[in-house]
Amino acid sequence: MISPVISLLAIVLSSILTENYVLAQSIGICPFLGVSKKTGTAVGMSLAVTFVMTMAVAVTWPIQHFVLEKFGLEYLQTIVFILVIAALVQLVEAILKKYVPALYRALGVYLPLITTNCAVLAVTVLCAGRTGTVIYGNTYGFGSALVNALGSGAGYMVAMVLFSGVRQKMENSDVPEFLKGMPITLIAASILALSFLGFGGMVENLLGV
Repeated sequence: MISPVISLLAIVLSSILTENYVLAQSIGICPFLGVSKKTGTAVGMSLAVTFVMTMAVAVTWPIQHFVLEKFGLEYLQTIVFILVIAALVQLVEAILKKYVPALYRALGVYLPLITTNCAVLAVTVLCAGRTGTVIYGNTYGFGSALVNALGSGAGYMVAMVLFSGVRQKMENSDVPEFLKGMPITLIAASILALSFLGFGGMVENLLGV
């Protein structure tokens, strides 16, 4: 029997490394490319996404299992989840506008676009769908879903911060004229994503799950 703590740790590490939504699954690429020019902005965006992810899972998980499934309304999952995410984004936007106006202005249009960030929706759907299955030796439940959401948010931040460092480094590099702008950005993102393939099997071997 694997310890529940080890199981949750495995979920966190896999969410950050082997199942990273941006670098391993290519989900949430739009804000990844649009808000990663500066590290401060990247961190702010990542914190906002992590908050929305975690709160969205905390709200949508019980809705899925105690309302949609109970009354045979599973076909409404996508609509209901997006409405919940949109409401949470409005909350984050209002908080940042009042208390952190500089970050609010820096994020610009990408802040309300968290509503359509497919990474947030993907996490909520994944967490709802995994419930009841055995993940890393323990049954996946509400607690596992919240940990999964936090780990996914941390993985999103890792990807954003790493790439912001790469992009700042490229600004001081001699890039060929025909590669400047989006071409070199996409090439750098691809190389960074390839580097994460090296984490394959690490969680299982490290924790013995």
